[in-house]
Amino acid sequence: MPHGLTEEHTLIRDAVRRFAEAQIAPISERLWEEQAFPYGIWQAAGELGFAGVPYPETYGGGGGQWLSFVIVLEELARVDCAVANALMANSSVASLLNAYGTESQKRTYLRPILEGRRIGAIGLTEPNAGSDAANIATRALQDGGEWVINGAKTFISNSGTDVTGPVVIAAVTGTKPDGRKEISNFIVPSGTPGFGTGRKLKKIGWRASSTHELFFENCRIPGDHLLGERGAGLRQTLAQISTGRILIGALALGILQGSLERSIAYMKERRAFGKPIADFQALQFKVADMATHAHAARLMLYDAAARKDAGERFDQQASMAKLFASERAMEAAHQALQIHGGYGIMSEYPVSRAFGDAKVLEIVEGTSEIQRMIIARELLSSA
Repeated sequence: MPHGLTEEHTLIRDAVRRFAEAQIAPISERLWEEQAFPYGIWQAAGELGFAGVPYPETYGGGGGQWLSFVIVLEELARVDCAVANALMANSSVASLLNAYGTESQKRTYLRPILEGRRIGAIGLTEPNAGSDAANIATRALQDGGEWVINGAKTFISNSGTDVTGPVVIAAVTGTKPDGRKEISNFIVPSGTPGFGTGRKLKKIGWRASSTHELFFENCRIPGDHLLGERGAGLRQTLAQISTGRILIGALALGILQGSLERSIAYMKERRAFGKPIADFQALQFKVADMATHAHAARLMLYDAAARKDAGERFDQQASMAKLFASERAMEAAHQALQIHGGYGIMSEYPVSRAFGDAKVLEIVEGTSEIQRMIIARELLSSA
């Protein structure tokens, strides 16, 4: 048992690993090839409590720790990162609803996405607003007791499925006294007139993660679908983003661990020049590096999650963990592919699929460059 983990953490890891090996691994290649959202897996994950681990039991959650949720995502991503991302993206919506939603909003929208009956999507990114979230152009104007939304979102995970909803979006609702945009968050249920789903986006990784463009054309929602205070949208989202970086780091750790285990297994099985390729020092060094990086990433991520659970500041640790884990996952996926040789570039092999998945992790929840900016700013401001 890793230092600092309890027996409960080990039981969670074992349960998720059994689930991932039995339910996800056999269909992972098909999900990749068909770019199909895994409805049955999502429902089962919700019923087993995986989606709601760190959220209140009152709304269908498990009342557990964020460290436990990191372990859940790590074990799922070890087998299929796209499936793990469905839980990660869902948690972004769950965190916003849990932190800022009214009692009615929580019971109506939070409980279903924690229990696996629905899946949440967060609509922040736009064609010209990614890392620069303050640059969003989607607008929401008050008209009597309603809000009228116009605009577009892109790269939205968990969108376009039969169980998507709610979608929490950020929209400009006015101008602040200092001239900056006033941004607010809104809950938009699926099926709302004027809310449309655009084309399904094809990605180099996360192919089983349903990703679409979203469009809002005179989309009317009731006034009580404002989430939290008017004008607090950007602050609400940024308050959750460091948690998202820990969770993306957990996906990266899963890829790192999976790449290591697959490489070791293949090296013991494959023979070249009359002996197992595990006997070649050049390949031994590759798995030694993978194991070292997985250990370091695990310590960083578990530390950041434990800080969050303890109510301590963890922003810098989250950025460091996300940066390190995602870059090392990309490196491990690359080396695993090299170890597998020609078989590694065939999509029927998990190492090939993990390579595409790993690249995505260096982009989402703030690119590696953004993480370095955040870390440097923290260091220089406290020096």
